[in-house]
Amino acid sequence: MAARKPLVMGNWKLNGSKAFTKELIAGLKAELSGVEGCDVAIAPPVMYLAEAETAIKGSQIALGSQNVDVNVQGAFTGDISTAMLKDFGAKYIIIGHSERRTYHKESDEFIAKKFAALKEAGLVPVLCIGESEAENEAGKTEEVCTRQIDAVINALGVEAFNGAVIAYEPIWAIGTGKSATPAQAQAVHAFIRGHIAAKSQAVADQVIIQYGGSVNDANAAELFTQPDIDGALVGGASLKAPAFAVIVKAAAKAKA
Repeated sequence: MAARKPLVMGNWKLNGSKAFTKELIAGLKAELSGVEGCDVAIAPPVMYLAEAETAIKGSQIALGSQNVDVNVQGAFTGDISTAMLKDFGAKYIIIGHSERRTYHKESDEFIAKKFAALKEAGLVPVLCIGESEAENEAGKTEEVCTRQIDAVINALGVEAFNGAVIAYEPIWAIGTGKSATPAQAQAVHAFIRGHIAAKSQAVADQVIIQYGGSVNDANAAELFTQPDIDGALVGGASLKAPAFAVIVKAAAKAKA
């Protein structure tokens, strides 16, 4: 079995400007020059995909996006299609982020439809899953993760996770400064991989499972020493080139 190549992806969320996009990418290109052994992607706001597409030329940085709609074209005011994202060279598309689930009331079933739309378009879904603080305290972490993954498996089959990414993001750790300990995170990652392995070991062996939730330049290296943590989905720290580069380098080193 070939070793999984880690993926570190920056989720910029609702931050940035044209100038910021160019400046941050220039910084990342300088910081990451010559770094190998880790795939790198950024997901700027969709408004700045054009600036980002131009700025990443000549680098190993891949482009991503923070959301997509299920419709490809038509009378869907305000929505963004897989075809439009491909037109800008986007590859890794975040779906199911807890902020979308919470603020936009996106259901597991709706997120599975987005997953299907991305697979059909040849894009890489980055499926965010994870439990709230209350669910965590009630011992429901595995139950919540199972439900969110099974929405995709039930709709599309376990093979849908071939070439896909899962980002385990405990909601209580997102933007709070509270990160799961490496051992806590590993236990959930191992559970997720095992849940998929029960249906297909081959799919489980290759699926990238990122950790997300207050990952920063101080805690990344220890997280990446865990066998089932294949990189990170990074929020705040992805808005600073030096901090994001430290995380990428830590993943490359840990998984070398």
